[in-house]
Amino acid sequence: MVQAYILVQTEVGKAAAVAQAIADLEGVTTAEDVTGPYDVIVRAEAETMDELGRLVIAKIQVIEGITRTLTCPIVHFK
Repeated sequence: MVQAYILVQTEVGKAAAVAQAIADLEGVTTAEDVTGPYDVIVRAEAETMDELGRLVIAKIQVIEGITRTLTCPIVHFK
């Protein structure tokens, strides 16, 4: 299982709608609108890195109001 945080920038006034649209997607565990340089922070998971990439590119980045995303895969150092 691959997990990642996806940092999302949106158009002004669109953060809440974008967070709700992302939260409804399969593979997304949380999507919250926040303040700061990013407007929405998403936690997502997929079986493989390729599936995670498809989620970001084909399902998240196409949502109206999103201007930029930054995907940060979670790593576990043991």
